[in-house]
Amino acid sequence: MLRRLSAAAGGVAVVFLLSACGTGGSVSSASSDKQNGRKLFQDKCAGCHTLSAAGSSATIGPNLDASFAQARSDGFKESAILDIVHDQIKFPGQYPVSQNDSDYLKANMPADLVAGQSAIDVAAYVAANAGKQGFAEAQAVTGTNGKQIFVTKCGGCHTLKSAGTTGAQGPNLDLLMPPFAIVKNQVIKGGGIMPAFKGVLTDAQIAAVAKYVAKHAGKP
Repeated sequence: MLRRLSAAAGGVAVVFLLSACGTGGSVSSASSDKQNGRKLFQDKCAGCHTLSAAGSSATIGPNLDASFAQARSDGFKESAILDIVHDQIKFPGQYPVSQNDSDYLKANMPADLVAGQSAIDVAAYVAANAGKQGFAEAQAVTGTNGKQIFVTKCGGCHTLKSAGTTGAQGPNLDLLMPPFAIVKNQVIKGGGIMPAFKGVLTDAQIAAVAKYVAKHAGKP
């Protein structure tokens, strides 16, 4: 468990060390816009992180509720959590990636995914909410509803009008309009910052989400 927290740059064990080192300096939430932070989080971060306040349950990156629940319980101020999250946005660690070892991340987080005031807004939103409901567990995807699987596992990174998602980290699927075989292969193998979902989703779930994307991409 400790290795997983250390490897996952959002884990409490490592982020407090980073915060103490002053990697990014202190920031203030006084001028932050948490509503904008929520929107940016859902667009840029929800595809990788669990945060119950945002309704996200992704497991590619650290579970932010689990990462900060103990710190919040121990009395760490919201301002300290804000600094930690802001540092992690600016200086994310790059760690070994292994699809077969749950102690490591499934993908590395790009630096400056959001920047400037946007980074402060996201950090303030996370700091105000992460861990408030305790050690929230990421919800496993059940069933073979292609749309539900897409929204839960893919929508944070991809835009698909039919699913109501606006993620911008991966290709806009409405513009790409990939056929079933290509979507299925991509979901299985991953590529770039997208992790492989073989072993995360069942074969039937992979087929269902690929069929959904191929059928609905580019359509209202």
